[in-house]
Amino acid sequence: MSTPTDARARLVAAAQEMFAAQGVGATSPRQVLAASGVGQGSLYHHFPTKHDLAAAAVGATVENALTAARRDLEGATPALDRVVAYLERPRDALAGCKVGRLTSDQAVMDDDGLRDVVTAYFVRLLDAVAATLREAGLPDADARDRAHAAVAIVQGGYVLARATGDPDAMRAAVRGFVSILTPDSTKETA
Repeated sequence: MSTPTDARARLVAAAQEMFAAQGVGATSPRQVLAASGVGQGSLYHHFPTKHDLAAAAVGATVENALTAARRDLEGATPALDRVVAYLERPRDALAGCKVGRLTSDQAVMDDDGLRDVVTAYFVRLLDAVAATLREAGLPDADARDRAHAAVAIVQGGYVLARATGDPDAMRAAVRGFVSILTPDSTKETA
């Protein structure tokens, strides 16, 4: 028998996957319940409303994405190497960015609380990339601009890969940006 914490985690994980696949607006609590394999009582115990479930799942998606980015961006290696590691991290380009996709979900963008969580993700991600670029010696304004470009390359890479059905579209976008970011580097990019 699963514990209440296990049931909650399973519900959140199922909601995250379903929201990524079909959007928050198009996903019903019953669909999440069926995908999670937990009992109906657990759903309504942990998440009395769909909004409560969406807030937990969107929040978890954002935290997972920030944790992955910080793993790449923080550490003792040279700062530009860490930015390149963030950019070159293997991603399922055809699946798209789970957070980025939320920006095209009208149910998320129409909900102040959910939209704020997504907005905060991008602000925090931009801050982390910019901080790493400042470590590399860039002035604040340049670091901010390049952070925006780096995040846009990743998000745009997802869009290009999905639109063309070619995961190399993302890798090509990243290679191009890395060559501009580190023109003196002889590092071969993925």
